[in-house]
Amino acid sequence: MVEGESKALWIIVATVFAVAAVAPAAHGQQAPCYFVFGDSVFDNGNNNALNTKAKVNYLPYGIDFPQGPTGRFSNGQNMPDVIAELAGFNDSIPPFAGASQAQANIGLNYASGAGGIREDTSENMGERISLRKQINNHLSAIINAAVPRSQLKQCLYTINIGSNDYLNNYFLSPPTLARRIYNPDQYARSLIRLYRFYLEQLYVLGARNVALFSIGKIGCTPRIVATLGGGTGCAEEVNQAANLFNIKLKALVTDFNNKPGAKFTYVDLFSGNAEDFAALGITVGDRSCCTVNPGEELCAANGPVCPDRNKYIFWDNVHTTEVINTVVANAAFNGPIASPFNISQLVN
Repeated sequence: MVEGESKALWIIVATVFAVAAVAPAAHGQQAPCYFVFGDSVFDNGNNNALNTKAKVNYLPYGIDFPQGPTGRFSNGQNMPDVIAELAGFNDSIPPFAGASQAQANIGLNYASGAGGIREDTSENMGERISLRKQINNHLSAIINAAVPRSQLKQCLYTINIGSNDYLNNYFLSPPTLARRIYNPDQYARSLIRLYRFYLEQLYVLGARNVALFSIGKIGCTPRIVATLGGGTGCAEEVNQAANLFNIKLKALVTDFNNKPGAKFTYVDLFSGNAEDFAALGITVGDRSCCTVNPGEELCAANGPVCPDRNKYIFWDNVHTTEVINTVVANAAFNGPIASPFNISQLVN
């Protein structure tokens, strides 16, 4: 996408958000259930009991969330929280960890911080729940709750996965096995091949209305700017590699839409730039809102935070603030960054 098209797209995003911010909530639940898969961007507490570095059940995480720290990697709501609200659910979708058997009838969140498509992704972080294990958890949940297949075909599914396969695998130092044996295009192909296999499993289990979120510009996160960008700007090598994955992911969506009853959509998190959010007053994109200790990526426990959180893109050195999560979720649900369907069209 050329620069002019990108700016036009995100101007529309800002307009959509401005309208959605004052629009009433959806009348009634628009899907019988909602299932969430992915990594820390979508995780809402599944890592809390794991032996992992990717765990945020402490302040200042959740400082703006009604229940306080829950394991969400933000100051407040994450994207699935906003999507659930827009789709008319009364509450956020509960994490699989600790959920009751009956909750599978309404939906579960299986996402895990540091989770990846590959099993060896984020070995440096400790315990995490890979996409394969998340789908296994989903299988056990729907079997134990005896969720009807006819119902599962009407549910909403959102998946955000792949970033860790780059940040905590391909671009780690010293080079991992994946980096030594694959060039960026080969690596993207290998990830998409594995992702396709897991999506086929979900389809067999009844998933029909599925939103696949792309990888964002992870080369522009404060962590990567500091380590691979020389501290001065985005690491374009990382962004270019991530976009190879995105291009193939979009083609994968097209392939799945040839299956009977399938409505898959691609949510573009890559095309926007930090300056595009300035129209919403979100002007700080080069540093985190919370205090991050040197060499770390997560907020320091009980550390000071910026008072004007709605002006910041990044909450810590990797994850976004509630205001960004709200902007993007609204744009994916109502408008221009999802194709060939927006999420509201998946549930209606």
